[in-house]
Amino acid sequence: HGGAVAALRAALAALRERGAGGDPAPVDLAHLTDADRALVNQVLGEGEVAAQVTGPNGVQAQESVFAGVWRVLYLEDGHVVRDTLEVGPVPAVLLQAAQVDAATMPSPVLARPADTMNAPSLMEELVDQSRRWQPGAPPHVVNLTLLPLTPGDSLYLDSQLGAGRVLILSRGYGNCRVVDTRLPHTWRVTYFNSQDLIILDTLEVAAVPEVACAAPEDLADSAERLAEVLAWVERA
Repeated sequence: HGGAVAALRAALAALRERGAGGDPAPVDLAHLTDADRALVNQVLGEGEVAAQVTGPNGVQAQESVFAGVWRVLYLEDGHVVRDTLEVGPVPAVLLQAAQVDAATMPSPVLARPADTMNAPSLMEELVDQSRRWQPGAPPHVVNLTLLPLTPGDSLYLDSQLGAGRVLILSRGYGNCRVVDTRLPHTWRVTYFNSQDLIILDTLEVAAVPEVACAAPEDLADSAERLAEVLAWVERA
């Protein structure tokens, strides 16, 4: 299992590089044999966050049990053309796809419903926050659950914001669904209970919502745990 061990060593090196402030390159798994890939899958397991970029040339990403270590599959016409391990808060391809969506999604054509009340002012707030957003800025969150919204308000917001190709599902804080929107750096974040009913619906202006991200301390912990597991694999 030399190929699997080498891939896990590269993932550990990437975690340590990220911890030191670097931006490590993805670890290519395309060359692995089936046996090596099976061992890598067994060691990594599946964590709490999964993501995808929909479309024929899309992406499937699954966080491993080591927070911040992602298995990322790149697809063309439904077939895997690239298989990687990537280390970071979220895979960079998700942010890239969200940026493309913000630049290319068509403008809404729905007229403002007659019972619209608060949605236009909310949109002005979101547009302003989106324009002023800078890397490292704290997230700006609009809690739609606490606001008095008419059916027309909800319809207007949905039409103005749209839904992009990036979908992130997290089981870490209950069931949570994150979708990019037409506005740059603006995400719809929805929490569900065990009966799949919405308990919290928010809009968040941020690079990516924190609920989907591995924190720096998570990455440091993953480096320690992966080093221990890798030592066990090498001894075995």
